[in-house]
Amino acid sequence: MTFGEKIKKLRTENGLTQEQLADKLYVTRTAVSKWETGRGLPAIDTLKEIAELFGVSLDSLISDEDVQSKKLADEKRARTFYVIAIVFLALTVGFTLAAYFAANKYFAIGSCAATAGYVVFAFLSRPKYRRAEAKKVILPYIISRLIILAVLAGVIIYTLITL
Repeated sequence: MTFGEKIKKLRTENGLTQEQLADKLYVTRTAVSKWETGRGLPAIDTLKEIAELFGVSLDSLISDEDVQSKKLADEKRARTFYVIAIVFLALTVGFTLAAYFAANKYFAIGSCAATAGYVVFAFLSRPKYRRAEAKKVILPYIISRLIILAVLAGVIIYTLITL
């Protein structure tokens, strides 16, 4: 049973409408509707209030199925961004080589734009839960961001020099 099904069942068993539950939790009725239809999840503080209101444990309220499905969706999204990042990386290499061999400044601009696209999608290609874990180890996180910034700055400077 998903979180949305559980919350709807608990609400109806206690004779509450979505509006009444929303009032008790200090949220909007739309938020309750989103939870029940599986289009969103409440914040942890609200989850604690829901568990306390209905007299259930927080563990029983959030099933492993919900957590696992969210994790799988996040990983699928990250894989898509990874593929897009690789395409931008290939474009960066292609435009850079074309700019060098053809001595055409317009290829250098394409290289700069492709590099920016690569940096953005490479960052997004890591699932959210892994990005949160990476921020816990702060020094490698900062070093990796500085390296990415240095590469981007190098491409931009090279592009400006060749113009």
